[in-house]
Amino acid sequence: MSAKDSMAKEYFADNARFADLCNNILYGGREVILPENLMERDTTEVLTALGFDKKTIAVQKLRDIFKNASIKYTGKSYVVLIGVENQSDIHYSIPVKNMFYDVMAYGNQVKETAKKHRREKDTATSDEFLSGFTKEDKLIPVITITVYLGIKEWDGPRKLSDMFGDVDEELLPFIPDYRINLLAPREITDFTGFRTSIRQLFEVLQNAYDKEKMQEVLHNDDKFSSVDRETVEAINLFAGTDIDIDEKEEVIDMCKAWEDQKNEGRELGREEGRELGREEGREEGREEGRIRQAKVTALKLQKKGHSIEDIAECVDFDEETVKKWLVS
Repeated sequence: MSAKDSMAKEYFADNARFADLCNNILYGGREVILPENLMERDTTEVLTALGFDKKTIAVQKLRDIFKNASIKYTGKSYVVLIGVENQSDIHYSIPVKNMFYDVMAYGNQVKETAKKHRREKDTATSDEFLSGFTKEDKLIPVITITVYLGIKEWDGPRKLSDMFGDVDEELLPFIPDYRINLLAPREITDFTGFRTSIRQLFEVLQNAYDKEKMQEVLHNDDKFSSVDRETVEAINLFAGTDIDIDEKEEVIDMCKAWEDQKNEGRELGREEGRELGREEGREEGREEGRIRQAKVTALKLQKKGHSIEDIAECVDFDEETVKKWLVS
């Protein structure tokens, strides 16, 4: 499992964040699913109880997160199984992947129900006996949510039919479709419904491609002045930022850390350039030294995740020149 997959699974497994995520996708931000009404489902335990064989369990364990949700809403109580699939990159066959998980979950609910009826010998008709399912039996709904944690726009399929080639239009009514439940940060238009720090993660992912927009978001949303360590670590990993995290702090002021990082980068470039210039002694030597050191500084800043524009500003060279250094 990659570092991004591991981080995403651990981050969204937290009940408060999981509930926040589900409420925004399923209920438009209304607080319907409560953290205390979520129960982590050990995939192996659940699948064994449902009658899965070892090979099936090995496949289904690939699900990132799987929780049992007890929902009390509009005077009724509901139970659903909710799975989350985290994608740090665009997955061009995600409808098939998610549909496969859902079909397995439904199919094996039927299988477990049939086993129960065989044990209790309580089917009333031959039709019920053969199907293993009675008219009164019900399935537990399964919902799979795909969370895209990349900074590019999602251009992958959103439903099974997006993956088809040319199809006779007369046949379309007979071909079942499957739609994914996708959350892509670049498509979020209102962040106010989020109640946890996943709001800050998604806001950064939405604007990570544009330095000016990122700075505007950090300064205009006062919630960035107090972000928990886990979210800042997730932001660094998924957005490619390099926000300094003090090991002693559990809450980070991201706005201040962002400005400190920019100022440190500028000062690093200026000071190293001045020092090398003094060593060269002559104007020509100073210029050559400045260029050499600027290249070194540019490479250092690139490794820390700074953009070309930011690096060019720090080393006082134009962006085209910096690009040539970094690819040479």
